[in-house]
Amino acid sequence: MAPRKNFRNQAKKEVKPAAVVNKNGVKAEATVAASGGGFSGTKIFTWFMVLALLGVWSSVAVVWFDLVDYDNVIERAKEFRFNFSEVLQGKLSAYDADGDGDFDVEDAKVLLGLKERPVSVLLREAKEESAVKEPDAVPPPDDDDVDGSQNTDVESEIQAAVPLPPISDDFIPDDSRDEATHPYEDENNAIDTKGELVEKAQPQQTVEESKQYNNQAGSLETKETVQLRYNAEVESVPEPEADVEPEVESVPEPEADVEPEVESVPEPEADVEPEVESVPEPEADVEPEVESVPELKENAEDQPKDKLQEKAKKKKPKLLNKFEKTIKMEIDAAEKLRKKGKMEEAVRAFETLVLQYPQSPRCRYGKALAEDGLAEKMLSNDMLQKAIGTYKEASELPNATPDLIKATLKKRAERQQFLGRMRGALATLEKLVQIFPEDVALKNDLGVAHLLIGDNKGAKRIYEEVLATAPSDGFAKVHYGFILKSENKIAESIPFLRDGLESGDPGTDDGRFYFHLGDALQRMGDDSAYKWYERGHLRGHFASVWQRSLYNVDGLKAQPWWTPKDTGYMDLVKTLERNWRIIRDEAQSVMDKTTGLFVPEEENLREKGEWGQFTLWQQGKKAGESCRSVPKTCGLLERYPEATGCKRGQIKFSVMQPGTHVWPHTGPTNCRLRMHLGLVIPKTGCKIRCTNDTRAWEEGKVLIFDDSFEHEVWQDADSYRLIFIVDVWHPELTQYQRQTLSPI
Repeated sequence: MAPRKNFRNQAKKEVKPAAVVNKNGVKAEATVAASGGGFSGTKIFTWFMVLALLGVWSSVAVVWFDLVDYDNVIERAKEFRFNFSEVLQGKLSAYDADGDGDFDVEDAKVLLGLKERPVSVLLREAKEESAVKEPDAVPPPDDDDVDGSQNTDVESEIQAAVPLPPISDDFIPDDSRDEATHPYEDENNAIDTKGELVEKAQPQQTVEESKQYNNQAGSLETKETVQLRYNAEVESVPEPEADVEPEVESVPEPEADVEPEVESVPEPEADVEPEVESVPEPEADVEPEVESVPELKENAEDQPKDKLQEKAKKKKPKLLNKFEKTIKMEIDAAEKLRKKGKMEEAVRAFETLVLQYPQSPRCRYGKALAEDGLAEKMLSNDMLQKAIGTYKEASELPNATPDLIKATLKKRAERQQFLGRMRGALATLEKLVQIFPEDVALKNDLGVAHLLIGDNKGAKRIYEEVLATAPSDGFAKVHYGFILKSENKIAESIPFLRDGLESGDPGTDDGRFYFHLGDALQRMGDDSAYKWYERGHLRGHFASVWQRSLYNVDGLKAQPWWTPKDTGYMDLVKTLERNWRIIRDEAQSVMDKTTGLFVPEEENLREKGEWGQFTLWQQGKKAGESCRSVPKTCGLLERYPEATGCKRGQIKFSVMQPGTHVWPHTGPTNCRLRMHLGLVIPKTGCKIRCTNDTRAWEEGKVLIFDDSFEHEVWQDADSYRLIFIVDVWHPELTQYQRQTLSPI
């Protein structure tokens, strides 16, 4: 009987594949067995390479297509201070940005800049940083404010009000809370000149009531305008690229801790006087020989920094009262934000402190400083007005230290002047002098405030009081001498101006005082005038001994006499010369004295004689009533914006009677050239000198000169001389500069 087959075993044997031998002679079965029945090592390596390549190319794609702004994320991450030990341990709470104790979507929003950080977190971090930098620092009982040890910026503190051209904007009324503080506040004739926080077109109007202080009395042919402290002077800023919005010059940030008790006096000039480059003189013009000027005492501006620091440290202002010393760390934390330029955060931090400590003068003062800084950052007059109000609130709180009251009210007066609130600033300074009657510096500030509203008598009274108690005060001397000269007391003004400049006191190194001293000496026939002009030039106030204008744009071509071709205004010159008879006839038709159209020259430029003027355009503004009297002349000029749009010049008729002499003088700016068209010229006796080159007019011909150079006029004929004066922009000024330069 045949044996029975095991079909199950047979089936297994049939399914079992034959062993396959690979090239190395090893059976595939062995390879599979060695791998535990899974993928082979080759397959694992292959998948690993595929995944690696996918990661690499994904990273390349992210970077190539800029899918993630890594720079922004990294920059944001740098702003956060976190505990690296916690990060290494994998604790995401290190990235907690909103202070809730964990890391979530809200923290990510803060990290990416989509949401602001809470004030509480900012204050906490500032405190932690202070604690790290100053371990175990406990404020002593008599400690001052956080910035108390900082050095006072003498140059910025000695200048409070600068008479420069005004800025256009609608008038911003002072804080309503101020209205009852002083009768001046309610007057309607307050100066409405405004600080240039917002860059807009400048006004075309002069400030009449301040002209005596702001004009170079006895030297200017135009009425100057007020330009206030730390105004971003357009002249000194390089011309931006075409079609690029110019960057507004930043305003110096106010220090947290203000001046020592006896403070430097404000100098009526720009915050930091720009260094005026020497202007190349034509070879034909030889400057007068000038003997060396006796070395003056060193001005505060010239003293080494270590000396200034030593003076500043002699007496620190004490701004914290007894209670505020207990919250000094919180004040310091908020103040640190302000110093770092984080003005929005600083304002919020100080607002929080004011809510917590409403009776703290230092917290409110810090809030005012932060608002002041934010106003600069935002270019906002409204925010600056808010800061002015907060300064007032801080000064009126109980338990304010004397130093804080002084610092706060000085800041307030300074900002009021910047906004053109001259009478408000005067009221603030009067209050300061009442509180601190022995402070000579404050009295000097008050004298300047009187000058800025045209109250020379009030200023004279103040400076007489100062000189009675401090006869060697240089600041009071130069200002008193300036007032005497404006009263045409030439001889009496000289010793005060000279002694004040020689004192080297802060606030005396001002181009106008060199200017007026030299002018007074010239009028007395004293050639030492040119010594002082040379000194002013070496101090950077004048471009040269001859060119002594004070409101300049650096780098413009400088020469006393110009040809029509030099100016590029050939078409204008040809139009004037072609139509000179029409212009002459219209001028003669309005010369009748009974009409009163020609007004006497009022700038104290004449030694003797009669000199009348009839103005058609002033500071780029047309005098409509005058032009109706001479319509043909005005019609000829309408198509020449280089003349009618010259905001730093005039267009006018000038008639000079026999026996007239005009003192040597200079114009206010190098931004214009002056054309003289001869209309009625006597054959002999009339001449004009510019530098050392003397010329004469001709009927129907145009003379062109730069009136920022010294010039002088004689009229010794036997009949009147009539000319037509047309001021034009300096040809090298760009269109942007012509639009933005303030009027003079």
